[in-house]
Amino acid sequence: MFVCSCFGVTEQQVKDHAANGACTPRQIASACKAGTDCGSCVRRIQALLGRGACPRRELAEQGKPVLAELDEAGGLPEAA
Repeated sequence: MFVCSCFGVTEQQVKDHAANGACTPRQIASACKAGTDCGSCVRRIQALLGRGACPRRELAEQGKPVLAELDEAGGLPEAA
């Protein structure tokens, strides 16, 4: 089933991007452009993402610095 008719993005593609770490509609948009044209699919994308496990979201909800935690985990390169 199509979620974003503007760019032909399916529900399965959104789920696949979510499984690969896209936790927000904005991150889905970065991955496949869904939600960046008319915007009518953004609510459907939000519904598909739900409140599932997302490491960055969980850190943010705990009041922890998200980027610092990723840096400590080796997620970001250190500044030279």
